[in-house]
Amino acid sequence: MIKMVYRSVFISDVHLGTRWSKAEELASFLSSIRCEKLYLVGDIIDGWKLRNNPRWPQSHNRVIRKILKMAKRSEVFYITGNHDEFVDEFEGYDFGGIRICKKTSHITADNRRFMVIHGDEFDVVVKYRKWLAFLGDTAYTFALYLNDILTWIRSRLGLPYWSLSQYLKHRVKDAVAFVGDFEETLLAETRKGNHHGVICGHIHRPTIRNIEDTVYCNSGDWVESCSALVEHADGTLEVVRWDGEKIIGDVCERPKLLEMDYVVSPDTNNCPEKRVPLAV
Repeated sequence: MIKMVYRSVFISDVHLGTRWSKAEELASFLSSIRCEKLYLVGDIIDGWKLRNNPRWPQSHNRVIRKILKMAKRSEVFYITGNHDEFVDEFEGYDFGGIRICKKTSHITADNRRFMVIHGDEFDVVVKYRKWLAFLGDTAYTFALYLNDILTWIRSRLGLPYWSLSQYLKHRVKDAVAFVGDFEETLLAETRKGNHHGVICGHIHRPTIRNIEDTVYCNSGDWVESCSALVEHADGTLEVVRWDGEKIIGDVCERPKLLEMDYVVSPDTNNCPEKRVPLAV
């Protein structure tokens, strides 16, 4: 197999330990790529589901083995999210070449600086109303069950795949408003730190957007979208999807470069940020 070579790859929201995780597809995707840096941007393992209704088939082990194998030749960062918050206690540690942190900064090949964070910290429901977050997770799970039924019916009728849960997230007024608020809140925090943009996950909606003078990137998920954010050798960012056999480009954009007199690089041991003057 000829592998696609990227400078960096960002994946999030795999939710290993649930029946909805597209672990087999992710394992195939990881087998088809090579990269210098791999960022696991939160909710890789679903601790919420593992506590109550654990499911861990062989395909989930295969994903873990693939990541550990990649860590032998690539830098791997595990940025924790809300579903895998049980990993937070290991922040700053390195396990098998995988560095655990809550957030970090990524410097692209063309010297742009991005904050890399799962994003749940900027979800007011998760932060202040955890019981409501659990309720929302239950509703989302129910929508995924309905997806299975609709997928079976549509396949019998010869119709293509269609996702009810994605439709609701993209069309229901409150859901659309939530996504907009989430993006704006994250970008406001990004501007405070003088980053060029943010790379996150959490809301399962892959995208790259220029919003005013800042760039918002979301790597999507491996529950429905089977998507990742990739950085090419020249620093170009692209959302790609795995269609079951190959990688398909989806959204590609070179964001605007802001005027700055320094960049921030992550510490190689425990992910804190360091300010480094730009060469003049």
